Amino acid sequence: MMTNLFSIFDPSTNLFNIPLNWLSTMLGLLFIPYMYWLIPNRHFIFWNLILNNLHKEFKTLLGLKGSVGSTFIFITLFSFIMFNNFLGLFPYIFTSTSHLTLSLSMSLPLWLSFMFFGWINNSQHMFAHMIPQGTPNILMPFMVLIESISNIIRPGTLAVRLTANMIAGHLLMTLLSNTGQNFPTYLIFLLISIQILLLILESAVAIIQSYVIAILSTLYSSEVN
Repeated sequence: MMTNLFSIFDPSTNLFNIPLNWLSTMLGLLFIPYMYWLIPNRHFIFWNLILNNLHKEFKTLLGLKGSVGSTFIFITLFSFIMFNNFLGLFPYIFTSTSHLTLSLSMSLPLWLSFMFFGWINNSQHMFAHMIPQGTPNILMPFMVLIESISNIIRPGTLAVRLTANMIAGHLLMTLLSNTGQNFPTYLIFLLISIQILLLILESAVAIIQSYVIAILSTLYSSEVN
């Protein structure tokens, strides 16, 4: 039962045994080319409003020392994750963000670039960041160890947070839908209502998780400046 349940996250297909499901990761690009619109529509205006607010928030978090244009990196990360989270809610579309392959491929290079930049350009600041101000001398080795471990596991926590949240909602919806065939007719309507509420919750989770990943990446970036 568990093997069949988790097989919905299997990235392989039956077409020449080629993992074509990963092509769904690029479907978000179809929403981007607004230059083909002669007149800006409501979707274009609403999306621009979201991006402007994100730009202002990321700019505030990065501070005055933040590199010019670095907010667009995190806006792109937010957009990419949100598109793939929402596409996974549609039937028969592969949820690429529910795999560590994709989430680690995003979080690990970001973390490594922050670390290389920080240790090469601001090594003194990086050493000072390991020991909070006012720490007793006897606790300094333990604080360095704790801060080092918490720093090393950051890309893993980013990736697992996104993957676990995407898998949990999809598994719950799959479990409920599989039990529907055993329900009487009057309970089917209740099950459909619960599924609709879960779908709304998953839509909120798709936005929140992409926002959380982008915000945490921005905070990690601001620490190395």
